[in-house]
Amino acid sequence: MKKIRAGVLGATGTVGQQLVRLLQGHPWFELTALAASGRSEGKTYAGACRWLLPSDMPRSAASLPVETCEPGLGCDVVFSGLPSDVAGPVELAFASAGYAVSSNAAAHRMAADVPLLIPEVNAGHAALVERQRRDRSWGRGCIVTNPNCSATQLALALKPLHDAFGLRRVSVTTLQALSGAGYPGVPSLESLDNVIPFIGGEEEKLESEPCKLLGELVDGTVRPAPILLSAQCHRVGVRDGHLEAISVEFCRDGVTPQEAAEALEAFRGMASMLSLPSAPERPIRVRTEQDRPQPVLDRDEGNGMTVVVGRIRPCPVLGLKFELLGHNTVRGAAGAAILNAELLVAMGYLGN
Repeated sequence: MKKIRAGVLGATGTVGQQLVRLLQGHPWFELTALAASGRSEGKTYAGACRWLLPSDMPRSAASLPVETCEPGLGCDVVFSGLPSDVAGPVELAFASAGYAVSSNAAAHRMAADVPLLIPEVNAGHAALVERQRRDRSWGRGCIVTNPNCSATQLALALKPLHDAFGLRRVSVTTLQALSGAGYPGVPSLESLDNVIPFIGGEEEKLESEPCKLLGELVDGTVRPAPILLSAQCHRVGVRDGHLEAISVEFCRDGVTPQEAAEALEAFRGMASMLSLPSAPERPIRVRTEQDRPQPVLDRDEGNGMTVVVGRIRPCPVLGLKFELLGHNTVRGAAGAAILNAELLVAMGYLGN
């Protein structure tokens, strides 16, 4: 298979750097274009980017020129790590120019004809690309999106539980890492010795996006799952890894922690069946220790693409409760966008 040429929008940001790292040596994609704000235009990537990741900047990316975020890049698919406040019109311009856009931004997630995708959860929703291309006359262009980082790990954990027992109500409280705010992010004097009980727009995303993800595609329209969600979101002094405390009420009475653990452990999803390169062998790992998961110990499970569940126990209010951890800039952002593009290739919507 000839590799598909790939570009990164917002390449110097936190998510953009993860995209560059994860595309290094990818079996299906070859990184050929990088784009960022006008401040970086004309510089090499090494000259424009303050590299923030533990591993070295890939040599093949370091010498690439940084271009502006406009159609004309030498690639066929673009991965968007742009901030949501600028992503909307930029991504539309690329899609209308014939590029496939795999976006991490929120701008188009809830549009009726835009797939909001987690390949293990709702791979069939990728068929919305056909409606999108037809109705917008985009030819080979399209936009697909991955969910909010917290919604991604929540929907992954809820999917096998919803399939097995039906979900009626969900309450979730998040403890979200500083990297979720981008760089430079939250000022040190606000994050040190502190918990910030507000993240703009986060609770609304967490209460709406999982319902679209767990919904049914009927006649070209996603019918959201009838689940009532309540979210409370907090920023905490952790570098990477979002922790969520979740309580669920099932449609079926008497679901035991053991039954829930078995459903979670057995879950694989379509990404594994299609052997997508970025798909982890196990999208969900269940731990039995009483003090797991923890960000520093568990965020890199499955190369950052596996979410970790622990402390599954009875809830006296809703029925069952548990803890959930995911790597917010990998599974919740860059890795998710790459996995979505791999799904498009596997389903024939991208590539030859």
